[in-house]
Amino acid sequence: MSSADLPRQFLTFQLGGDMYAVGTGCVREIIEYGAVTSVPMLPPSIRGVINLRGAAVPVMDLGVRFHGQPTEVTRRSCIVVLEVQGGQRTQVLGVVVDAVSEVLEIGADAIEPAPDFGARVRTDFILGMAKQGDGFVILLNIERVLGEDDYQQLAAIPAA
Repeated sequence: MSSADLPRQFLTFQLGGDMYAVGTGCVREIIEYGAVTSVPMLPPSIRGVINLRGAAVPVMDLGVRFHGQPTEVTRRSCIVVLEVQGGQRTQVLGVVVDAVSEVLEIGADAIEPAPDFGARVRTDFILGMAKQGDGFVILLNIERVLGEDDYQQLAAIPAA
């Protein structure tokens, strides 16, 4: 993806002590963490489904996906509902985050490539790193966070 193709606005959120961001174009809504119904036979990174206005929406735990540890739910935890392109299909899913921070406007010149060392997240999940204050915001390529197997398993969840 060239820097010209990068989104300009990003929703930032905290997860496991790190600051991440996704392009606002894929964000549908942000909801308070509520009842998640577990569904058998899903990958460990999928907590289950929520009922979002009559539709079953799968909820991914990025803590499990990135670090192998479930995200601890607190009063600030929320679910960011995303619309993600996966191959030929669009998947609506929620991701559990520790807290949503803000929407940032980030110019392409402020984005550096993902480092090939030291990242706590697989580098193919990262669009780039944006300098923010004293640290960095990790810009996620949310389409890559879900693998093709994940899309197939999520597509099998009944739409309710």
